[in-house]
Amino acid sequence: MQLVRQESKQFQTAVNHVTETFHTVVGTGAAFLVIQNNAIVCEQYWGRQGADANARVVQPDTQFHVASVRKSYIGFAVAYAVYHGHIDSIDDPVTKYLPMLDSLLMNGTTIRHLLTHTHGLHMREDRIYREFAPGTSWSYRGVGIEMLARIVEKTTGKTIAQILFEQVFQPLGFTQSGWYGNMNEKLVDVIRLSTDTSWRTSESTAGDQMNMYVSTRELAYWGYLHLKRGMIAGKQVVEKEIIDLATSLQSPALNDKDLPQNGFLWFVKDLPAKQTEIGDRVPKGSYQILGYTGVTLLVIPKHDLVAVRMFNSFGSPPGYDYLTDVRGFGDRIMHCLEDATSK
Repeated sequence: MQLVRQESKQFQTAVNHVTETFHTVVGTGAAFLVIQNNAIVCEQYWGRQGADANARVVQPDTQFHVASVRKSYIGFAVAYAVYHGHIDSIDDPVTKYLPMLDSLLMNGTTIRHLLTHTHGLHMREDRIYREFAPGTSWSYRGVGIEMLARIVEKTTGKTIAQILFEQVFQPLGFTQSGWYGNMNEKLVDVIRLSTDTSWRTSESTAGDQMNMYVSTRELAYWGYLHLKRGMIAGKQVVEKEIIDLATSLQSPALNDKDLPQNGFLWFVKDLPAKQTEIGDRVPKGSYQILGYTGVTLLVIPKHDLVAVRMFNSFGSPPGYDYLTDVRGFGDRIMHCLEDATSK
């Protein structure tokens, strides 16, 4: 898959924002790309893939560790399983598919709750416990992601990685997206704070672990696939119903209307919410996925736009507000659009 290039200076304000973030976080490489109206209109790269003086320069085939951005791929696999009837309904209880789990602890917990971070489960020292009743609040916890991966594998007989390869990567010619058990020259080194103990690696290539690396262009193309509802170059590569499931509002009605809203793990912009992770100026109908490496993928259908920023930083240094910064990224994109319209 390739799009034409029509370079524009329209997004310089957003470029400046990415540059500022790059100089604030602890990292050695960054990238930024915007697709609008079916063309790459802005693409820039900074720095090197690691801290070593001889480290490879960041370039189009550099693959960044995308951290939680991988959840959009897991969400796709769940939507695939729902569309093809492997999962009957996202309102099914989790124990219908994972009966080995504690039925008392899991009581009332559905696949919808896992997809929208409203399940209320947390894990500490290999023990799962409940923070709140399912469907009553929102909390960003990894235990739900692990359960979703297990449900997909059990119901489809395929791993997350196999589904993505067969349904997306192979049809679109993606060769710079995947889960890696070993490093190679195109993968960035992840630069992290010495005080951060949450980093981990994995040798699994099944798509169930946080070891996914994607190039800037292919992450943008992943967003573009969703923007176009699976239709690429006149061909319906992915059923539009799968994309619609993944990117539309799926969160249960919560009493606290200021909590974030989700589709199939994507953050979606629907009703005004103070705790949303999408910028205030970004319009309704947009959706976004982000990772702790600072990697962010934002899709704004209203403006036929996909924006990606990439960093090889992990964690938040003192004085850096991660969520404020990622909201600012979307708002800078909107500033660029609004400024162009006013002219």
